[in-house]
Amino acid sequence: MPNMSLKKNPMPEQAPEVRNKNFDEVALGYTEEQAIDEAKRCLNCKNKPCVGGCPVHIHIPAFIAKVAEGEFEEAYKIITEASSLPAVCGRVCPQESQCEQRCVRGIKGEPVAIGRLERFVADRHNALAKKNAEKPIPNGHKVAVIGSGPSGLACAGELAKKGYEVTVFEALHLAGGVLVYGIPEFRLPKSIVAQEIEGLRALGVRIETNIVIGKTISIDELQTEYGYEAVFIGSGAGLPKFMGIDGENFRGVYSANEFLTRINLMKAYREDSATPIQRAKKVAVVGGGNVAMDAARCAKRFGAEVYVVYRRGIEELPARREEVEHAKEEGIIFKTLTNPKAILGDESRSVCGMTCVEMELGEPDASGRRRPIEKPDSEFTLDVDCVIMALGTSPNPLIKSTTEGLDTQSWGGIVADENGKTSREGVFAGGDAVTGAATVILAMGAGKTAAKAIDEYIMNK
Repeated sequence: MPNMSLKKNPMPEQAPEVRNKNFDEVALGYTEEQAIDEAKRCLNCKNKPCVGGCPVHIHIPAFIAKVAEGEFEEAYKIITEASSLPAVCGRVCPQESQCEQRCVRGIKGEPVAIGRLERFVADRHNALAKKNAEKPIPNGHKVAVIGSGPSGLACAGELAKKGYEVTVFEALHLAGGVLVYGIPEFRLPKSIVAQEIEGLRALGVRIETNIVIGKTISIDELQTEYGYEAVFIGSGAGLPKFMGIDGENFRGVYSANEFLTRINLMKAYREDSATPIQRAKKVAVVGGGNVAMDAARCAKRFGAEVYVVYRRGIEELPARREEVEHAKEEGIIFKTLTNPKAILGDESRSVCGMTCVEMELGEPDASGRRRPIEKPDSEFTLDVDCVIMALGTSPNPLIKSTTEGLDTQSWGGIVADENGKTSREGVFAGGDAVTGAATVILAMGAGKTAAKAIDEYIMNK
């Protein structure tokens, strides 16, 4: 029987007062019974609008139908025809603005919990799988992928399935890109990322870590000396932005990138960690996106009183609604319509406060959002001893500065067409390296699209 409930099956999760003191995963996942019950809410629409909302075009109604029948492994096979990282996507994709936004059930109630079902299917497969997929027959062609983040892994996975010899070059000591250094353990356990990457290795993908393209090896060398017939640049956008206000060089001021990397990649939250991080009492996180929520929730887990300082209102926060609600539940204080003017320091040049002003919203700007305007005579001091800047990122200029014939945008992004083709022969690019900071699934979609274009390029050549 179809489930005509207007509400999703709720996601089991740790209680807020418990989880804000540990780094264990917040969401606990559906049981088989909950997954089947939720899957029965799907109407299996003829036009399948949800598929059009998925950047990698998973056949969503088909996999959900298999879940409803209890055919979980068949559901997994359907998902992995389109997605290389289902356990990751089921956790961190903004389904509410993509596939679930187009779900017909959302017209008169809540949409089907597509992301939760994808996570359930992937987790169940990973827990029970006895062997990885068989390695495809080699086709004799070589492709290099720069960066092991979402776009690079998606591109590598698609090409490996077609028999290409793929080598992924990663600058850090661990593969995964933003999945391992940027997203906290409580949202995306690193064991999940490692398991997904092992699945790619089983397909024949080689991953070389501690290699900085542009320093260790150049793209010229990849194409000539090493014989790679095509190169995909999926190096992401890891260069942090700052406000340019006084005091940003004081001790206790972090970029969100540094703060999260110390915690996620270097495990600074562990007592035995060799990577130090300040155990602040009062922390201000400047910004309102998902990265700001991640940084704020990490700081809370260190026992700090945490403020999210954002110059627009609560409704304008660009972060996912779920992340904002989780942050509120965990005790994060939102100082919206507030903008920093300067960071204050003591005699040792350590943070001892932040000067802020109140804002109000005026007419919409070029982005369509109402422009924040400073209120006169509204200056005040926020009592903090640590400031984390979560203002976005841009691509690192190393690759463009060491690669001739590669066109870039004024802000640093690589110029690529809709298929990922760049101005340089045989070089493709996608994800944050092209668009600037965006979502995991959009980066994966770009990697998948580029893989198709690389295949066509090499085969035609």
